[in-house]
Amino acid sequence: MCELLGMSANVPTDICFSFSGLAQRGGGTGPHKDGWGITFYEGLGCRTFKDPLPSIDSPIARLVQDYPIKSCAVVSHIRQANRGRVALENTHPFTRELWGRHWTFAHNGQLRGYRTLQTGNFRPVGQTDSEQAFCWLLARLAERYPHTPRHWPSVFRYIAGLANTLRQKGIFNMLLSDGCYVMGYCSSHLYWITRCAPFGKATLLDQDVEIDFQKQTTPNDVVTVIATQPLTGNETWQRVAPGEWVLFRLGEREL
Repeated sequence: MCELLGMSANVPTDICFSFSGLAQRGGGTGPHKDGWGITFYEGLGCRTFKDPLPSIDSPIARLVQDYPIKSCAVVSHIRQANRGRVALENTHPFTRELWGRHWTFAHNGQLRGYRTLQTGNFRPVGQTDSEQAFCWLLARLAERYPHTPRHWPSVFRYIAGLANTLRQKGIFNMLLSDGCYVMGYCSSHLYWITRCAPFGKATLLDQDVEIDFQKQTTPNDVVTVIATQPLTGNETWQRVAPGEWVLFRLGEREL
């Protein structure tokens, strides 16, 4: 299956270290060779890089690893195709507008009976179960909240209920962000770690790379990373139980 990577931080932060570890699994240390993508939020805008090539071989992936784009919210994905051909339109993450915000979604898993999901005005471009589920989720949100919501924790609780429904159709591990919040939902595998002062060193599992976060941060920085599997071997990652979800804003856990 695919693998997910997300980040929530209280100051604009680059994700080069974590993405370098994830990229190795895209055809190097892992079988996820059917494309990759990453979305960085910057203010009200977002920039997305995608490539149907394996991340281990992608010049665009090397650019992302070497170019320290700083963001407070990031969603990334490496793909092992099971629904839909290997193509750019089927490469995660997917982004749509709702309530004047860019919503970004990435999915790990496989769903049955997804073609019956009614997507309203949010029409899929590609052929994946993931994009169909994303469009269905947004359609349900637009139906439930015809105007911009005011109480965002309630919105994400509703999204968690929708994710529970999708989980009944198969494996549904998800990352979702509106640029302010980053949400993770677990169906089988999902982990997270929050890094804050006092910072230490971390070593990637998939690459012989170590970083000393104390040299890269200030004492006030808070950075949370969410991933399908832990990316480092010398840190303690928190596991999200199947059927549970987590929500982060500016690096701090909200729910």
